Amino acid sequence: MTTQDTARRPALRSQRLNQITNEPHTRLDALVKAHAPFETQANFARFVVAQYLFQSELVGLYNDAELIAIVPDLAARCRAEAAKADLADLETGVPAPVAGAVKNPTKAEALGWLFVSEGSKLGAAFLIKRAAGLGLSETFGARHLGEPAGGRAEGWKSFVKTLDGLEVTEQEEAELDRGAIAAFNRFTVLLGQAYATTPELA
Repeated sequence: MTTQDTARRPALRSQRLNQITNEPHTRLDALVKAHAPFETQANFARFVVAQYLFQSELVGLYNDAELIAIVPDLAARCRAEAAKADLADLETGVPAPVAGAVKNPTKAEALGWLFVSEGSKLGAAFLIKRAAGLGLSETFGARHLGEPAGGRAEGWKSFVKTLDGLEVTEQEEAELDRGAIAAFNRFTVLLGQAYATTPELA
């Protein structure tokens, strides 16, 4: 790799992933704001529907033995059950799966998806403060936004350190990128779906 290439490419894999997902991430943030999830509990319930749909699609990845060999506490990081409990708190039915979920990704692609899911826990620190304005907390209605065991920053640093330290091929590097971009695009689809339909009461 030439010096010029090094200058163009971020030194760390996690930095590159942040860079290449900036556009879909910005688009998703704007879409979330447009749906005003923190105006009413009903609006927030739709947001939780999207979160549950996304997290439930990733349960298989969080419990994958090969991925757990890379990130030992991976299974404990999954938030699908927390989002499901939030739906019950908000008297909202568990939504049916939406066609198009991630299926049999390569290990590298799966890590790209997990990078996005784990990274969203940092933004959740801000979101849970907004949810508090609706009378919700990490023990009622906004559990999936709660602080993970060991703290948000520590959990993220440990995940990123592992990801940045992996030795991967050029093809796997491309698959990581593809997985991360696909994850943002998928959440965008699920968010649109959640706000297009009225959640059923539990």
